[in-house]
Amino acid sequence: MTAALHNTVSSPALPPLRLGIAGLGTVGTGVIRLLRAHAALLQSRTGRQIEVIAVSARNRTRDRGIDLSALQWYDDPIALAAAPDIDVVVELMGGADGAARALVEAALKAGKAVVTANKALVARHAQTLARLSHKHDAPLLFEAAVAGGIPAIKMVREGVAPDALTRLGGILNGTSNFILTEMAETGRAFDDVLKEAQEKGYAEADPSADIDGWDAAHKLSILTAIAFRPILFDSLAVSGMRRITTSDIHQARKLGYAIKMLGVARRLADDRVEAWVQPCLIPAQSGLAQVNGVYNALTTEGPFSGPITISGQGAGEGPTANAVMADIIDLARGHALPLWGRMAEQAPIACEPIEDLPSRFYLRITLKTPSDAVPDATTALHEVRTILENEALPVESGHHHMEGDAAQLIFLTGTTSLAEINRLLPILEEVAFINGTPLALKLEDLP
Repeated sequence: MTAALHNTVSSPALPPLRLGIAGLGTVGTGVIRLLRAHAALLQSRTGRQIEVIAVSARNRTRDRGIDLSALQWYDDPIALAAAPDIDVVVELMGGADGAARALVEAALKAGKAVVTANKALVARHAQTLARLSHKHDAPLLFEAAVAGGIPAIKMVREGVAPDALTRLGGILNGTSNFILTEMAETGRAFDDVLKEAQEKGYAEADPSADIDGWDAAHKLSILTAIAFRPILFDSLAVSGMRRITTSDIHQARKLGYAIKMLGVARRLADDRVEAWVQPCLIPAQSGLAQVNGVYNALTTEGPFSGPITISGQGAGEGPTANAVMADIIDLARGHALPLWGRMAEQAPIACEPIEDLPSRFYLRITLKTPSDAVPDATTALHEVRTILENEALPVESGHHHMEGDAAQLIFLTGTTSLAEINRLLPILEEVAFINGTPLALKLEDLP
């Protein structure tokens, strides 16, 4: 028996992949720490060294807790993009426009690969960036722009790429999820928990991007473009969570639901797309209802892949730096996918209006402080239910409870539309014993 001889031919050593990082905040310094901590591991997984050779930030003298003395420093990030010895530009400055946009566009025009965590930039300027990426054969990767440490982009662009997804969505903002979780677990008011989130660094001094839904909207826009097709960002329906109270959370729980801030997109007939961000009631036994604190979660559904859910930390130095490095590893391995995971460019379309989409709703109606002109809660419940039924709004259940000195009426509707709800709210607001505008929240059946 003759033994076969096998010669092992070693591949020629690849040159180092040289990075230039613009932005040395929490994530930028985290990427440098990760690279230095795992240099040997990364080289073993890519077959080449990955090294930071240049950086750019506004303040050279700030103590960032790491040694930057051996790195080239660029006061002008555009100069960093043009440097001939840089292979990959890593944009971690943030902002949809200004220096971040100028840097990314300059790098793409120079034919350099770009890795960014900038969700607002990608969501709002997707068409321009896609065109530059394609024209100059320059990869643009943005795993860290969506859900921090969760591989959400890879899941949609690669993991379920063979399937024609019908729906995706989930909890795409950790700050809003932290606030709702704390309100549910401690009974504290929204403003009190928001202040804690700011003190812990989960929310900015101006928290509007998180609690008004815009951060989640940027992420949903990106995921929708990959799963279905690019959308016009301004056509995405966005509602915030400022009116949610601890009482709403507790009443929802009594009805078998949890309140979560969701972003959801669906594929409709004729290649149309539905996409929205808003607080919703979801079944308390669902997987998403168990995702608490600053964690994010994404669920996809398709005819072949079925429902798949992934969850993890949506922000922070470590998780986000890890997501940035995942893109850099792809580049080091020579993997470069088209921007949205498809070869042909598609013009963005407007999302379908959500007003006529069928749904069930939670209605919270607050009565005025008891007086001779205000009926008791049982009578008010009957009178309001009669109004709703006379207006042809299906009602599945209704009850009342005391909240402070006033009663609240809680209804679950049957299937109707947001247009009908919006038509009825002013009618209810005009009822003499109702205090202010009722709150309406959508019921959503994500698993």
